[in-house]
Amino acid sequence: MSGDKYSILLPTYNEKDNLPIIIWLIVKHMKLSGYNYEIIVIDDGSPDGTLDVAKDLQKIYGEKKIVLRPREKKLGLGTAYIHGVKHASGNFIVILDADLSHHPKYIPDFIDLQKRENLDIVSGTRYRENGGVYGWDFKRKLISRGANYLSQILLRPGASDLTGSFRLYRKDVLTKLISQCVSKGYVFQMEMLVRARQNNFTIGEIPITFVDRLYGQSKLGGTEIFQFAKNLLYLFATT
Repeated sequence: MSGDKYSILLPTYNEKDNLPIIIWLIVKHMKLSGYNYEIIVIDDGSPDGTLDVAKDLQKIYGEKKIVLRPREKKLGLGTAYIHGVKHASGNFIVILDADLSHHPKYIPDFIDLQKRENLDIVSGTRYRENGGVYGWDFKRKLISRGANYLSQILLRPGASDLTGSFRLYRKDVLTKLISQCVSKGYVFQMEMLVRARQNNFTIGEIPITFVDRLYGQSKLGGTEIFQFAKNLLYLFATT
């Protein structure tokens, strides 16, 4: 096996029920793949006791595999990635949601594609071949499709799923993209691929099935939708 190491970032906020399952799945599939990895949990002061659960999991799997880098309060997704990358010892970064929307079984597929094609970024896509969404009602599917379609027309990102957040990056590439991004929250994911296109970074895609969260409440609301529209227009005007 190569000397590559994969730092898997898990930003969390009120994910105490999902965290043990997602970590068990990551460990299972990374063990089977044989790739070297660590899981970095970045909890933003969850009031539900997510950090306590993370500490218990660290005792089970060990401090080398489960790295805890909590923050005192909710500071946003983009800054959570910045915080995680600072503490990552791997030369590749994997980002996925902690709410079980992204199945860790795809991570070895991401890695294999990156190695075969020597890519800078591998992104999971719901909108190609066998990709899809499970558990969403028609309204949410329509919003997601519409947002992605509008983004494709305005931004021409060179990737089929601009609003997804399941990705693998070379660490140095991610560091550079983060330094260039100005968006916050969910729009941060979108801007990352737009900036990647600007920098001529190579992007590959793996079809994935996105599954709606099993436990807890979705963090997508009216404020996030408004911010998405606002930042989409900003990116259109500036990129």
